Amino acid sequence: MGHPLATTVAQGHAFKNIIDGKQVEAISGKRMDVVCPSDGLPFGSIAASNADDVDAAVKAACFAFEDGDWSAMSAVDRGRVLLKLADLINQNAAELSALESRDTGKPIKQGIADIAGCARYFEFYGGAADKIHGDTIPIPGDFVALTLREPHGVVAGIIPWNYPAQILGRVAGAGLAMGNALILKPAEDACLSVLRIAELALEAGLPGGAFNVVTGTGMDAGAPLSAHASVDFVTFTGSPPTGTAIQQAAAVNNRGVTMELGGKSPQIVFADADLDAALPVIVNAIIQNGGQTCSAGSRVLIEASIYDKFSHMLAEKFSALVAGPHDADLDLGALISKKQHGLVQGFIDQAQSDGIELLAQGSIAGNAPEGGYYCAPALFGNVPAHSDLAQKEVFGPVLSAFPFKDEAEAITLANDTEFGLVAGIWTKDGARQMRMAKRVRAGQVYVNAYGAGGGIELPFGGFKKSGHGREKGFDGLFHMSTTKTIVFNHA
Repeated sequence: MGHPLATTVAQGHAFKNIIDGKQVEAISGKRMDVVCPSDGLPFGSIAASNADDVDAAVKAACFAFEDGDWSAMSAVDRGRVLLKLADLINQNAAELSALESRDTGKPIKQGIADIAGCARYFEFYGGAADKIHGDTIPIPGDFVALTLREPHGVVAGIIPWNYPAQILGRVAGAGLAMGNALILKPAEDACLSVLRIAELALEAGLPGGAFNVVTGTGMDAGAPLSAHASVDFVTFTGSPPTGTAIQQAAAVNNRGVTMELGGKSPQIVFADADLDAALPVIVNAIIQNGGQTCSAGSRVLIEASIYDKFSHMLAEKFSALVAGPHDADLDLGALISKKQHGLVQGFIDQAQSDGIELLAQGSIAGNAPEGGYYCAPALFGNVPAHSDLAQKEVFGPVLSAFPFKDEAEAITLANDTEFGLVAGIWTKDGARQMRMAKRVRAGQVYVNAYGAGGGIELPFGGFKKSGHGREKGFDGLFHMSTTKTIVFNHA
């Protein structure tokens, strides 16, 4: 029997763009199917937008920022609107959770957590909207200098399919709190929660044009948005190749960008760690959302003296994991698409073909629809340090285990990828905790914990190919704004 929330999603609904405070069809009239990953079947449709729709949304945002009601709204009132939106998201949490779960394939319990996280972003940024202060700067002579934090203007947010509601919250929450006007382009694979929350934003009192959502493919809608001459700033979460293309497009107009581009995050487990406490956290960090998480803990580095013991503990856990339909609410759901399933399964097949040891693999529920994109979670051991499995982002429920002999080797292994997003360190030794945390090249480091990028209040972003700029917390507000310096001559 499916989860009761799953029945609240209407079959065959035709979702529309949100432009200038109105629900509108694509100018071309074209639409795209929305497919449920759990069974591979369409259950709704979205507007197939192109450059014309993007241009309409940008014009609406420009007016809202420069001349409309949004431009005249005080920071206090902006914050109140965002707090009201948070309340509306919580009031509609059952509908939104079911929508998010069916659209992405993730278990209902994860959909519930994602919607709660989205609401929390708007609570946080609603409360912070009137608390961004500038500085006064002492300079020689008869001068007084001060700085102001001002919005960029029109901000384009290009949102991935793995956490549409949560990433909407962190982009829109910070962007709107600072007074920017937004155009969001969610991934065509999963965008329904974004569209529904945009409707709630209008109900909360956001003026038309302040918050626009345009759906469509990356080529048809995302590319013209990132290259639009009237867009002042671009934020993107997704793959490094797409991030490169977006940065190149924005560079033509000399626009700033924030990029969160994935990871190959290590969990480093020392012999003195509390293994029973570490075990469920490490497993959850790779199966959450089917491993389709930029900050997934996809590598576990284990001190050699406990490698056999802890890898056996991991294998027992993996063997018991079950993937199934989103409404069955199991350990993990389906992958987002047939394409993504093929990519992940390709890594597993190649690793086995290369002779890498498969320590354990979970299963797929017997009642899982044949058309669903299911992948049984896999644990590989003694993975060669320069294999694809060790170096490339699988973006699926695949964990690679590596032994290490000492701190120096652990750091070498941890830093030996092109990425640097999150890391976990498991040890009771306080001095080692600080040594390791300082030497790991990652934007977030957890000690005896792993948040998978969690924490609305915590700055989030990466080193190396994991991107640049920071989101979440007050850093997210700073990156959604720019500094203006004013100097007074009082001679």
